[in-house]
Amino acid sequence: MSLGVVIRLLGFFFLILSAFLLLPLFAALALREYEMLGAFVLPILGSLGFFAGQLIFRKTSERFHREKSMASGGLRGIIARPKGNLTVRGGFLFVTLAWLGASALGALPFFLSQEIPSFTRSFFETMSGFTTTGASILTNIESLPRSLLLWRGITHWLGGMGIVVLTVALFPLLGVGGFHLVRAEAPGPTVDRITPRITETAKILWAIYLGFTIVQTILLMFGGMDFIDALIHTFGTLATGGFSSRNASIAAFSSPYIHWVITLFMILAGINFTLFHRLFTGSLTSLSKNSELRAYLAIYLGATFLLVANLYYSGTYRVLGEALQFGTFQTASIMTTTGFATADYDQWPMFSRSILFFLMFVGGSSGSTGGGIKVIRLVILFKLAALHFKKLLEPRGVFTLRMNDRPLQDDSIEAISGFVFLYIGILLLITSAVAWAGEDLVSSFSTALAILGNIGPGFGSVGPTMNYAHMPGWLLWILSFGMMLGRLEIYSVLVIFTPMFWKRS
Repeated sequence: MSLGVVIRLLGFFFLILSAFLLLPLFAALALREYEMLGAFVLPILGSLGFFAGQLIFRKTSERFHREKSMASGGLRGIIARPKGNLTVRGGFLFVTLAWLGASALGALPFFLSQEIPSFTRSFFETMSGFTTTGASILTNIESLPRSLLLWRGITHWLGGMGIVVLTVALFPLLGVGGFHLVRAEAPGPTVDRITPRITETAKILWAIYLGFTIVQTILLMFGGMDFIDALIHTFGTLATGGFSSRNASIAAFSSPYIHWVITLFMILAGINFTLFHRLFTGSLTSLSKNSELRAYLAIYLGATFLLVANLYYSGTYRVLGEALQFGTFQTASIMTTTGFATADYDQWPMFSRSILFFLMFVGGSSGSTGGGIKVIRLVILFKLAALHFKKLLEPRGVFTLRMNDRPLQDDSIEAISGFVFLYIGILLLITSAVAWAGEDLVSSFSTALAILGNIGPGFGSVGPTMNYAHMPGWLLWILSFGMMLGRLEIYSVLVIFTPMFWKRS
């Protein structure tokens, strides 16, 4: 299973992570938060130590194999020694270990600074960041040092496009193919290659992601946010994560301009990022013919229309402009699984809450930073149901399920059906676990939806004005695992727990 290659890649992975830990370290120096220096320096040293350790082990191992090869076959033996290549199984194992390791390492600044004294709660907060869930156990966010809030936001930004995709972009330095990693980590049922080389695709996706980050940060600063606030909320928006630097989330900013900017970028973040590359290269016809994009926009616009109409005619907002502002924002926030809030939607009319509840099942597009079941799966299942109606009416007819004018393979349909089955099954298991902890049914089920769908806030005791601080430690570990399952699309994690995975191929 190329375990040596997995360890080598983990060393490189932690090296990248330590580089990003330098950003809050420099911020702590600039903001004179000197008490935070140790909390950032120690994880950096730990990452460098792991990288150096695996490097020394690899060099020692290579020397041993070289001497053994020369003894058995001279130079010919060295040339014949096979190189370590990353297998499919190795890709799945690396991705799972990488997300666990990143969450453990990323939790150290919270734990070492004692801003979150419990490692369990520090791990939950960090896993929530890297999986772009946005669920928090913090009751007073604004009391945290600004450098730590910046690190909290960076976990979103890294997890959004995928730390593994960033690693793949740098794989030419290692000479390792990265398609298995992207396939294991990419949020969606398909992996679209923009270019024939997956490393080039990863670089293009990260370039688009970085470009959006710069543009949104500048726009938010024009709206009155300072640089760090603008960065943190940009990270939370484009990663569809929802971590804010304010206790009241986006509601702390009364500017309609800021609300509209974040609404726009939440919608953009929920779209397949490969489509932006086609847009920027002038391939407009592929956008108009994309079934998932059309469905994504139709669901969003339809849900927004119903929500705004209900908010206005129910008298929740007496000014149509306000109903439009708050309705469009919250629809985008829940559907794209961002989790930002500008209002306590748990106090809205039942019809409006039901729309948001149903949107929690939808999620963003495949290839976006959004979580959830994904629009593409729902579109395919809808087409599958329609196809069965046709077969009932015309039993002798021959029909083909197509997506974007291309026929879908049976194994793709089976994988999607299996995914939805597992999604619902895990949803019920998490609901039962939360209910065991004493939560009511609405809170339990919405917690499971918010965790597995990487949404963050839900309804009831985990609503937009509440958080997860009241939950026991054992439940937070289960919810942390649920967040990782949702972010890595279930199969990528569960496959390593099957006996077949560990059998010699």
